[in-house]
Amino acid sequence: MSRIVVLGAAESGAGAAVLAKKEGFDVFVSDMGTIKDRYKKMLDDHQIEWEEGHHTEEKILNADEVIKSPGIPDEAPMIQKIIAKGIHIISEIEFAGRYTNSKMICITGSNGKTTTTSLIYHIFKSAGYDAGLAGNIGRSLALQVAEDPHEYYIIELSSFQLDNMYDFRANVAILMNITPDHLDRYQNCMQNYVDSKMRIIQNQTPEDAFIYWNDDPIIQRELKKYDIKAIQLPFSELKEKGSIGYIEEGQYTIEQPTPFNMEQEALSLTGKHNIYNSLAAGIASDVAGIKKEVIRKSLSDFPGVEHRLEYVTTVRGVRYVNDSKATNVDACWYALESMKTKTILIIGGKDKGNDYEAIKDLVLQKCAGLVYLGADNTKLHNFFDPLGLPVRDTHSMKECIEACYEMAEPGMTVLLSPCCASFDLFKNMEDRGEQFKTLARNL
Repeated sequence: MSRIVVLGAAESGAGAAVLAKKEGFDVFVSDMGTIKDRYKKMLDDHQIEWEEGHHTEEKILNADEVIKSPGIPDEAPMIQKIIAKGIHIISEIEFAGRYTNSKMICITGSNGKTTTTSLIYHIFKSAGYDAGLAGNIGRSLALQVAEDPHEYYIIELSSFQLDNMYDFRANVAILMNITPDHLDRYQNCMQNYVDSKMRIIQNQTPEDAFIYWNDDPIIQRELKKYDIKAIQLPFSELKEKGSIGYIEEGQYTIEQPTPFNMEQEALSLTGKHNIYNSLAAGIASDVAGIKKEVIRKSLSDFPGVEHRLEYVTTVRGVRYVNDSKATNVDACWYALESMKTKTILIIGGKDKGNDYEAIKDLVLQKCAGLVYLGADNTKLHNFFDPLGLPVRDTHSMKECIEACYEMAEPGMTVLLSPCCASFDLFKNMEDRGEQFKTLARNL
């Protein structure tokens, strides 16, 4: 009996363990942190051995293969020992792909992937398709393959997941954009991160589709390096040579596989970045054969994604908007670009090698003040203080909301769009967004 060791026992790890057990492997799960009660119960119910708070080397280094949580960096001591022993390391997505023939619609990119993934899932469900939501959002793909299989899977893929995927094949691969992000995990080398994102097209065949943003200079540069076998379906904001999805004269237009259009004003998602998200989702749904009227209706009634430019409340004439998912500079750029009023911008957290130069002009144009929210705001002070805008230094969401309340005037917007990861002060970006919403509503 082959032995599978799963490192990390959250959603992906616990799901991978259940699938491995079902497929007849000897399974062991190890987590350096504390395993949540619901995942302990899942493992116990399937009679899977697990440990928490430490790694037992002799129970790990005898594995035939290791399934690693995407959150664990390669530099972790146990990972280094596994690599030294020559044990193959894969992701949960790679493992799950071995045990299903379902169609895989896979979305990656530095920004927009969660909204695009959620929108595609909304369209597929509205069309009556048997679809599961997986990857960075939704339930574990491995667990669904094991216990609740679907004909289609709509999968959001991070660069970390792609790093440990080798034979997995995306029937529809969507690449939204590539901008600097997570460089701390890629030796501060942009090309390493770019190479990771481009893995979305590996193993594609002429029967598959590759959908990508035609205006992205990095994508354009990288395309020249690859022998792409899939049908290429690029999109752009405006009609350009080669783009099959675009906006022209106020019309949202897709030329192929099945031509259709609709009024841009009818799209439920607004802002330039959401044009790209809506185009990518529409093309992917068109590829899957979903009827034009269903795509039109779904693009019109999609409710949006929590923590992504999410309207929260209005207090004393000031709008509060939660964009906690903006964990890199480019995402914040899109958020600021969409603002129609003077804005108090909340920025800060765990820096990932950010270069704030990209948002400097928009900050000067759109912002009436900045509120720094982080354990250490030194880098923010050094870059933004010389711009001459009012700034406040805060180290908790309570302090942050109080500062925003004092700084914002009627007609302004308070925007949480931090540019940074949340782990210095919060459990995750959801926790950061939930605290923001609760405190804003209690003003």
